[in-house]
Formats: sequence, structure tokens, C-alpha cells
Amino acid sequence: MPSSPEDTTDHRDPSGSPESLILHATDNGVSWITLNRPEAMNAVTWGQRERVIALLAEASADPGVRAVVLTATGRGFCAGADLRGAPVAGDRVPGDVARTIRLGAQRLIAAVLDCEKPVIAAVNGTAAGIGAHLAFACDLVLAAESANFIEVFVRRGLVPDGGGAYLLPRLIGPQRAKELMFLGDSLPARDAERLGLVNRTVPDEELAATARAWAQRLAEGPTRSIALTKQLVNASLDSDRATAFAAEAMAQEINMTTQDANEGVASFVERRAPKYRGI
Repeated sequence: MPSSPEDTTDHRDPSGSPESLILHATDNGVSWITLNRPEAMNAVTWGQRERVIALLAEASADPGVRAVVLTATGRGFCAGADLRGAPVAGDRVPGDVARTIRLGAQRLIAAVLDCEKPVIAAVNGTAAGIGAHLAFACDLVLAAESANFIEVFVRRGLVPDGGGAYLLPRLIGPQRAKELMFLGDSLPARDAERLGLVNRTVPDEELAATARAWAQRLAEGPTRSIALTKQLVNASLDSDRATAFAAEAMAQEINMTTQDANEGVASFVERRAPKYRGI
């Protein structure tokens, strides 16, 4: 259970510090967030989740960050949730589970969807349960050929969490989503690409370089324009036409106040390559 404001218990993961379990570096405007529990196939703990959420919020607020890559070490991208590092709860009462999901798995997925910078998932191995949803929430998904995706919940008699029943129907339609969630079969990366869950599958040894190249292109782009476009696309899936058109017009109004929009127009008129600054 999430701790109360007055709780002073040490909730750090027993297997290491948050900084060692979630590696972080910023390089050329790209924030690299790396799950680092390879011995556990990067099953995400309470402390890891909180650090990822915090790093995504920092990326949104930092003008020096213009793209994010979410990846992992070892053979697994994320094998799901590992609750061993969670704060200890007392006897369960009605509402506890729903609250835990809202403040836990759903907050993690929302942090990716709401990040103001484009987020790339570089899926290096198995992505199961909340690990699969963490990848699907990203704006672009690259997968190594050896990667696979598993809606593992049904195997444990559980209901999908972390926004799975929200994300999958919007990405691949309700029938395909039900097939994955009802049967719980492992979905190889190539098949995930064919269904539209993955943008591109690459040889394992090319994953990092491809993610770096894509992230650098995004980091050199018009950051605020991309952020507004992300908001429009995400919101469109739940909007009627009038609402979507109104949001589009407002996004255009806001974007035309940015230096990058003016630079884009000027570079077109002057027949030169634009030099975007992310502002």
C-alpha cells in the first residue's frame, strides 16, 4: 500500500538503491531511463516505479530534455510488477486494491502518456503484464527480434491493470485485444509489429543504436510542437469531432507563439534547413 504522509518507514528496494535499480543519464537532449534488475527480468518494484515517474516528470519540466528513451538491461524489458519492495499494509479493507492500482500501476502508465516529451520504448526482451503496458504507453516502440509481449494476467486469474484494457483496444481493436488478454499467449516482436503494437523490429544488436538515432531526431525537432501533437493524438481517441477540432485549433494557436514555429516558417521561406531550439 502507498504510504501515508506521516509514514517514515524506509521503503527502499532491498536489492539496491533506486539510483542503481533505475539508471539515468541525459545525452544530447535525450533522457535515458534504464530498468536495471536483470536478475529479476526487470520486474518493477515500488521504488523503481516511483523513480521512473519522477524522472518522467523531470523530463517534462526540463527544457534541456527533448526526448526520452525507456529501456532495460539484460534479457528482459520488464517481467511485470514485483511487490516485494512495496510498503507493508495491514489488514485489507474494501477499497484498498482499487487505491493501490490507481496510485501504482495506473500512475506509472499515466506518467508515460502525460510526459510532455516524446517517449521511445526500446524493448530488449520479454515485456509481460505491466511491463507490456509500459511499452505500449510509449509514443514509439522499438523491439529487438528476441523480444516478446505477454498479457500474463489471465494466467494468474487476474484482471489486467496498468491501463491494459484501455491501451490495447485503441492500438489494435477490441477483438485482437481480447485474444491477447483472454489467452495470455506470448506474442513475438515481429507479430507485435504486424498487429501495430510495435513501430519497428530490429536485430538485437541494433536496438540501442536505432533507439539513439530515433531519439536524436526527436531531440532535434520542434519540441513544443511534438508535445502538442502528442496531446492531440492521445485525446482524439476519446473525443468527438467537434472537441477534437477545437483542441486542434487551440493547439495551433499555442504553437504559433513558439520560437520553433517561427523558425520553421522562416526556414521554409528562406529555403534552408530549420534549426529548432525546443522553445
